[in-house]
Amino acid sequence: MISDETGNAIKGYLEGFIQGLIEEHRPETRRAIAREERAANTSSRGMLKPFHEAMVPPELLRISAFERSFSTKLGTTFEECARLIALQTYAVAERGYSASGRMPAAATIKIEEVIGRINEGQRPDFLALVAEVVQIGDERRVDRPAIADLYLKDKVGHEYFFEIKSPKPNKGQCLEVTERLLRIHAITQKPRPYVNAYFAMAYNPYGTRMEDYRHSFSLQYLDMEDEVVLGADFWTLVGGEGTYEELLDIYREAGRHKGKIMVDALAFGF
Repeated sequence: MISDETGNAIKGYLEGFIQGLIEEHRPETRRAIAREERAANTSSRGMLKPFHEAMVPPELLRISAFERSFSTKLGTTFEECARLIALQTYAVAERGYSASGRMPAAATIKIEEVIGRINEGQRPDFLALVAEVVQIGDERRVDRPAIADLYLKDKVGHEYFFEIKSPKPNKGQCLEVTERLLRIHAITQKPRPYVNAYFAMAYNPYGTRMEDYRHSFSLQYLDMEDEVVLGADFWTLVGGEGTYEELLDIYREAGRHKGKIMVDALAFGF
């Protein structure tokens, strides 16, 4: 359940997010950048598109660039919305949380070995891998970095670490996230339910049920049952039953409020 206060905070944040993108893609901003790049005949951002500009109206190019930027940056809104929602019930909710620390040297070797086996086609059993990693005893310790996109700690001390990524990861991303999640368990030396590390996907692009999910790399290289929290399941873990639907309504409301402004600014330059 999302409170009115939290809902208003999320709506304000989302409207600010949209407004920032609008300002970035306003005609005067884009024209100034384009003039500089054409004059220098170079673009540090790799954005020169002479044939596009020759044939496509600038209004359509602005809208296309806005949509690409919006899609790329949308994931950051999931992190902030999850943090705001979690503050209602969790004792701690932080983004970009550093879980770096010292872990058994033998655990680093084990994790590398595990990732190698998954890379070669072995289906992962995430909970078994966690149990294997946390039981490793080795007095030799090594420092290892670990950053969680979202960190939550409940009122009885259970910790949650989330890597919030695209619901269509490539093979490399699947392997990298699994390595990071296992590293967190190795650093803390705690299994579930004391430490809970997850690959979180904010929505399911294939439907509303886990059974609908079809992305081949995820199905092959991730443990979808115990490693991944997908769509509504993720938001339920963050804020309770119904959170996904309530949050989607807030996104819709922010979109309705900013919709005309987006069209006017990008298409007509108002």
